[in-house]
Amino acid sequence: MQHCRWGLTRAEGRAESPPRPAPHSPFDAVQDTFYFLAWDEGEKGDRGEVGKQGKVGPKGPKGNKGPVGDVGDQGMLGKIGPIGGKGDKGAKGLPGVSGKKGKAGTVCDCGRYRRFVGQLNINVARLNTSIKFVKNVIAGIRETDEKFYYIVKEEKNYREALIHCRDRGGSLAMPKDEATNALIADYISNSGLFRAFIGLNDMEREGQFVYADNSPLQNYSNWKQGEPHDPAGHEDCVEMLSTGEWNDSECQVTIYFVCEFLKKRK
Repeated sequence: MQHCRWGLTRAEGRAESPPRPAPHSPFDAVQDTFYFLAWDEGEKGDRGEVGKQGKVGPKGPKGNKGPVGDVGDQGMLGKIGPIGGKGDKGAKGLPGVSGKKGKAGTVCDCGRYRRFVGQLNINVARLNTSIKFVKNVIAGIRETDEKFYYIVKEEKNYREALIHCRDRGGSLAMPKDEATNALIADYISNSGLFRAFIGLNDMEREGQFVYADNSPLQNYSNWKQGEPHDPAGHEDCVEMLSTGEWNDSECQVTIYFVCEFLKKRK
């Protein structure tokens, strides 16, 4: 319990003043005196309730750099890099050992063989015609005026297919016009296949397709509707469907492929 006392003091200070005559009016009394309330200090009260949460303080300074974390899992396999260029020609080898001297030849009277040789030339011409028929019908090779086309029925990924054709003096087929594209599409369809790799890719730069000979895709293309479509960035090689349409595909899939070979000029 707190104790209080009342005291009447002068307006100029707290010291009590000597008796004065009665004020002339109530206003004089108010002006001259007032009641002063003084409290004796009581006992310490109980602890009050927890106040409301204060406002969020200012942002503190940046903390010290933490320790290096553990090594994470291995990331996904990156895109296949571009195929390197053809290497330089190697140095000429040392000359071999000279062969033994051959036996002396006999004098030939070739007059009687001329008729036989002439007939042999005729037979060779007929054989060439037969060979062409075998290539086109039985072996299934297709050709234009300048090139042969051959479906390799061995499942390989794009890089393996490219090397396979190059090692045999050719390249993956590069349809650069509508007629060539139609010929290859008919070849794929008649072979009972649904798709095959052709020589077209964007491995070096996403979205910029080039042929196997590094020439850019220019005036002709035959993409399937909605293609090329590669949201994940892994479809960098091109396959031709049996309809003749093109589709971008992952280079690591293993499928059949079409090689092309230049005809040797006579």
